[in-house]
Amino acid sequence: MDNDKLLKANERIDQLYSQDVQIIQNPNCFAFSLDAVLLADFVRPNKKRQTKIVDLCAGNGAIGLFLHQKLGGHFTEVELQQAIADMAERTVKLNHLEERYDVLNMDIKDVYEKIPKDSADIVLCNPPYFPTNEHSQKNPNQALAIARHEIKTNLMMVVEKMSGLLKMNGRGYLVHRPDRLAEILTTLTSHRLAPKRIRFIHPKPDREANIVLIEAIKDGGDGGVRVVPPLVVNQANGEYGTEVQRLLYGDKK
Repeated sequence: MDNDKLLKANERIDQLYSQDVQIIQNPNCFAFSLDAVLLADFVRPNKKRQTKIVDLCAGNGAIGLFLHQKLGGHFTEVELQQAIADMAERTVKLNHLEERYDVLNMDIKDVYEKIPKDSADIVLCNPPYFPTNEHSQKNPNQALAIARHEIKTNLMMVVEKMSGLLKMNGRGYLVHRPDRLAEILTTLTSHRLAPKRIRFIHPKPDREANIVLIEAIKDGGDGGVRVVPPLVVNQANGEYGTEVQRLLYGDKK
């Protein structure tokens, strides 16, 4: 199909050159950020064809699609918002990956209706980061607000479903905010998910971390948590650091 025919109003096609993937974006309702690229890079390779991967709060499917070469097997993208799930479906077609990807337009609280418990080898999630309360400021754009704030789901729900979907010794991957790290680790461990690897992401060399990547293993043993070397996104001069340039552009820049 002609790429232009896959696009709707206000949409564009962006490319992650390092993975040779094109993503349909609409900044008015959802566009993937560097967080998605970082989480995909953090995932351990697994080329087994029978691997079953679930991406919760999948948005336009960016994280799963960034992993199409790194992971074998089948991906299921779960996205609540219909317009964004539709973008994900068209993005799968754009990349000719229909045989390996399904998109479910549904609330993750109902995910067991479509995906059996204890059936996934890998579960990924880039959830809404910000808790909601009467004082929290939310984006007036409802689609963006739902993507960023815990309006329709929250950390507890995400972790509960991640744990429920994973097989024993399956791996869960989460990207979140460091200021909620204590809550995240407590929630993971209370749901049989043992944190095993953590990486902090800093916007600049002299700035505190603003992103944390976490890998957890279902029913993994206590202890053995590794805090791997941090990643600094921008150099002091504001340009992307070498590692981020590689993640975005591969060898093309």
